[in-house]
Amino acid sequence: MSVTSSFEEERQAVQSSSVNLYRAVWRWHFYAGLLVLPFLITLAITGGLYLFKTELDALIHADLKQVEIGQQHVAASQMLAAALAAHPGTAVKFTDPPTQTSSAEITVNTPDGKLAVYVNPYSGTVLRSLPDRGTVMWTIRYLHSLKYFGTYARYAIEIAGGWSILLVATGIYLWWPRNQTGGVVSVRGTPKKRVFWRDTHAVTGIFVGFFIVFLAITGMPWSGVWGAKVNEWANGSNFGYPAGVRVDVPMSGNHLNDVAKTSWSLEQAQIPQSSTHDHDQHMETAVAPLPMDSNPTMQPIGIDKAIARFNELGLNPGYAVALPSTPTGVYSGSVYPNDLSKQRVIHLDQYSGEPLIDMGYADYGPLGKGLEWGINVHMGQEFGLANQIVLAIVCLAIILLAVSAGIMWWKRRPKGSLGVPPMPHDRTVFRGLLLLLIIGGVIFPLVGVSLIVMLALDWLYLKLRPARLA
Repeated sequence: MSVTSSFEEERQAVQSSSVNLYRAVWRWHFYAGLLVLPFLITLAITGGLYLFKTELDALIHADLKQVEIGQQHVAASQMLAAALAAHPGTAVKFTDPPTQTSSAEITVNTPDGKLAVYVNPYSGTVLRSLPDRGTVMWTIRYLHSLKYFGTYARYAIEIAGGWSILLVATGIYLWWPRNQTGGVVSVRGTPKKRVFWRDTHAVTGIFVGFFIVFLAITGMPWSGVWGAKVNEWANGSNFGYPAGVRVDVPMSGNHLNDVAKTSWSLEQAQIPQSSTHDHDQHMETAVAPLPMDSNPTMQPIGIDKAIARFNELGLNPGYAVALPSTPTGVYSGSVYPNDLSKQRVIHLDQYSGEPLIDMGYADYGPLGKGLEWGINVHMGQEFGLANQIVLAIVCLAIILLAVSAGIMWWKRRPKGSLGVPPMPHDRTVFRGLLLLLIIGGVIFPLVGVSLIVMLALDWLYLKLRPARLA
């Protein structure tokens, strides 16, 4: 055999291996897109809108969110009384106006459900009410998280996130330059030609791929299985509070997420108890009997003194106060502004007004800080307007990716066929790809389950349509 012939056989073998690997990657890129793109379009539209939640809420609900600046705020108790007079029930939360032109929000539990009652803080008059979390932006948020569709539908977030990462990884391989003169950072052809949509898809994907992976990972804390388990693992001890935060106080069975919107890291944080007469007596008699003439009866400090105490402690404006509903309940003040360093939760004893637990972002552990930072960027808050604009562009690019993929597939698809990319002749090239998929499935369990389903469907497709796959 000549040297030239040997080189030629080796070159052909390398080319054959490369073609087989390309087909394998292309096939799974197609499957990942088929599974994920519908979710990505929905997430991109709702996420892009939610980036501007404050601005849109102020515009859409200007009649109940915005007020004219007056002399000074009336007492919080007066606002509560006005809200309850208009909507009889039980006040469960008071939200401080975040700006001078903002209204106060009183959450009232009525026989017909919870209401958000908006009050002018300068006059104490009721503006209007909505169902609790009934603003347009809360609707967008619930659509984004698939909360409207039940627990099982929310598991799709984890599946979509994991497959999005696969989509980007396989997309980079398919994009990688292979002696072509276009389609790397430029777009060839016109919209009438398939190459235009191929290049548009590839170039857009390579520029936003990093952001897709980032958004997928930082969106995982809200997923049904992975997010819940990581939250439990990260915050499962010390009553859900980071190590170093004082928790040597009586705790209730309620969690912070049950009474007020909170950060991901504090969803499992238990709420402490106020020191009631019975509790004090029990604790003291364990050491020495109380004198017969002692009278430790205590009176609640009330919402006005609680607000004054939160202000003294430096809680950032716009904080929400969950009101005590039992003799052992506490005033739980919490605020989660764009500036992570100002995130804070304070629980006040409802009788003494003393803070039982006072913690902020600086008290979180390394994992909590990292995840909260990622979530803050994900929501467009960490870097202000620049953060919003960049992620809005990314959301538009994701929609363009999905549209270009659909058009490209339609132009390539053989008539009467689904147009699945051809199976490689040498199927051993799937081994490395499957290994990566299995690793991803171990990290994200629901992704692993969906992988098994996709493998079964691909096998079934091969059995039913063998002639089309040659």
